[in-house]
Amino acid sequence: MPRYLVIVESPAKAKTIKKFLGSNYEVVASNGHVRDLPKSQLGIDIEHDFEPKYITIRGKGDLLAKLRKEAKKADKVFLATDPDREGEAISWHLYNSLKLEDKPSSRITFNEITKNAVKSSIKQARKIDMDLVDAQQARRILDRMVGYMISPLLWEKIKRGLSAGRVQSVALRIICDREEEINSFVPEEYWNLEAEFQNNGKKKPLVAKLGSSKRVIRSEAEMNEILAKLKDAEFIVDEIKKSERIRKAPLPFTTSTLQQEAAKALNFSTKKTMQLAQQLYEGVDVKGHGTIGLITYLRTDSVRISDEADRAAKGFIQESYGEEFVAKAENQGRTGKKIQDAHEAIRPTYVELTPATVKESLGRDQYRLYQLIWKRFTASRMQPAVYETTSLKIKAKEFKFVTSTSNLVFEGFMKVYTPEEEQEENGVAFESLKEGDKLSLLELNKSQHFTQPPAHYTEASLVKTLEELGIGRPSTYSPTITTILARRYVIKENKNLYVTELGEAVNNVMKCAFPSIVDVNFTANLESLLDCVEDGTVYWKTVIRNFFPDLNEAVSNAHTELEKIEIADEVTEEICELCGRNMVIKYGPHGKFLACPGFPDCKNTKPYLEKIGVSCPVCGSDVVIRKTKKGRRYYGCINNPECEFMTWQKPSNTRCEKCGGYMVEKGSKLVCDDKSCGHVITLDK
Repeated sequence: MPRYLVIVESPAKAKTIKKFLGSNYEVVASNGHVRDLPKSQLGIDIEHDFEPKYITIRGKGDLLAKLRKEAKKADKVFLATDPDREGEAISWHLYNSLKLEDKPSSRITFNEITKNAVKSSIKQARKIDMDLVDAQQARRILDRMVGYMISPLLWEKIKRGLSAGRVQSVALRIICDREEEINSFVPEEYWNLEAEFQNNGKKKPLVAKLGSSKRVIRSEAEMNEILAKLKDAEFIVDEIKKSERIRKAPLPFTTSTLQQEAAKALNFSTKKTMQLAQQLYEGVDVKGHGTIGLITYLRTDSVRISDEADRAAKGFIQESYGEEFVAKAENQGRTGKKIQDAHEAIRPTYVELTPATVKESLGRDQYRLYQLIWKRFTASRMQPAVYETTSLKIKAKEFKFVTSTSNLVFEGFMKVYTPEEEQEENGVAFESLKEGDKLSLLELNKSQHFTQPPAHYTEASLVKTLEELGIGRPSTYSPTITTILARRYVIKENKNLYVTELGEAVNNVMKCAFPSIVDVNFTANLESLLDCVEDGTVYWKTVIRNFFPDLNEAVSNAHTELEKIEIADEVTEEICELCGRNMVIKYGPHGKFLACPGFPDCKNTKPYLEKIGVSCPVCGSDVVIRKTKKGRRYYGCINNPECEFMTWQKPSNTRCEKCGGYMVEKGSKLVCDDKSCGHVITLDK
């Protein structure tokens, strides 16, 4: 019997695939890339047509030796890395590192880790697609050039440890531009008017808003003029209009929309979403099924679904919810040049494995993400929801007040899934009214408002913007955001992203010295060129040949023309006990710490304990944020170990009215920490 070797990236994936193949198949993992450009130098031979210098990644020597042994024993090698450019490149590097030129070998890909998909891929084995490899090589070399040629300039002009990146610098600029918009925004005053009417003996009054007139009401004086005209006016039902409104079923998730919805609905960062999705894709041990991949490939910008999956979903919907819920027409997604459409949308591999059936086998967050993906996909194969809407116009002299109500008459896809931002609120019913009826006015309520500046970016809205602008690809959104947060160019507070002084300095240098690198259109065009390399219509080195001269010239000019920028460390009230100076906040690999500004004469450092403005309920000292050895956050007294107070939830200065104990924050509520008391206070929004 011939022996076969299958090489994948991760041990989890290897374990899942081993289940589906016979005893003559050996499945091993490369643990990601085995070759890369060297860290210590640019690694690109500029003099010889930008030839990359690949070396074995440090620590991968023993693994490669083991893989070579396995390859020698096998009659044929299958390279089964992920089905994208990165995966194709890893297969190519493995092919070269394992010297497979004289050994029968093939490339296999599958969009989902199921028995059918894996066995089918072996039947459809092919050669390595060098267009895909070259597209990845071009991206890697462009990113290396930007990073290794511009980063030293940032060290020289601002401070050591900074970095620039082809996509990360554009993302930083987008956030900085939004910050400028917010800072320069001038709010404008406007007024609204609402009328409350008796509603045929119902407890809730009928509320209607003054309809949009030709101009916005800009001042209280203008509002008072309108109120004077409405004094003693008759309010008559002018028009009642009934109509049907259809809400289409959502499209299944792409990488971008999954990251956005997981942020809104589950409060997950893009990084956390991708880590959990990777686990669900590679395989989870499910009771009664063994180790199986629960979702399809997680890096995709397509909403396409295979015919087989479509049939399975519609069969499940018919059986579980009824024939009337099954979608009749195809739910078409957007199309355009920016969509590669290489893979299916993200969906469950087995639609019959409902969230409830796998709940016991998954961690809490794995379950919540799987439930989101399952519900969205199932909903995408269902009928639209249908609402009956009734709009009401009320006339008073030359003014019209409007209101509307809507009632759900057919749930459709909403039987399964309601997007976070689309929760419906039904208005007050007014079915007993008819045109010409006189209404009894209870009250006219005027309210002052001001226009709001654009919202700060969140991770979700930044991903959406990057996708709309064609910057980056599904695999790059999460690493890009992770990098700008790790470099402290941006900080995250209550989901919002704020630019730091350091981020502003880096962005200003990039805009001044490298305008094309941080130009949105230039970066989007470069992504399109990489797509052309993948299609085989553009030679990969042509992209690099055209890019390098301008970058090289800009770097040379920046070294001589740019002035040094000083970014001062944040000074604290903590006094250095060795020399008496005020200590400053520094950043290390594990986050913030306090250091003496007298370095190198004084090398004193100590942990940075962030105060939360709450007094310790035991000894009255400050409560600070601490972390366990595994990185989990908790709140403890600054005098630990003398004072042993700690809590997992953020404590409050508010004392419990019932028992006098301390209270902790849980969402929008304060809850007494004493479980036997259980007193709850709802906070104002």
